[in-house]
Amino acid sequence: MAQTSPEPAEPGMMDHAKPGMAEMPGMDGAHGMHGTTADGAADTPSTRAFMKAMGDMEAGMATPMTGNPDIDFMRGMLAHHEGAVAMAEVELQYGKDPEARALAETIIKAQEAEIAQMKAWLDRNGG
Repeated sequence: MAQTSPEPAEPGMMDHAKPGMAEMPGMDGAHGMHGTTADGAADTPSTRAFMKAMGDMEAGMATPMTGNPDIDFMRGMLAHHEGAVAMAEVELQYGKDPEARALAETIIKAQEAEIAQMKAWLDRNGG
């Protein structure tokens, strides 16, 4: 049986395998992230936006370690928080549930303050 080549990754998407990624929703252990869920749900604009946000977050968290646990922590958490804000923004763009939307707004407000704190710390500490 002939195999087709994988689709090219979208900008900002990771295109390499990591242990355990095949078990994650929307992940393809051989080719990174794609805009579908594990159960084959429709490829929608919101799915693509969530997958991009998660791919960007993972790429940011994959920054090489410095050996300084404080800097490594701040860099990893910065990418994690930026990913949370991006996902919350997708919820506000596409979501309809008032409780989910309110939580997204709360996440954005809290995470943006922490992002600013982490960036300032990194600037002061050579990160």
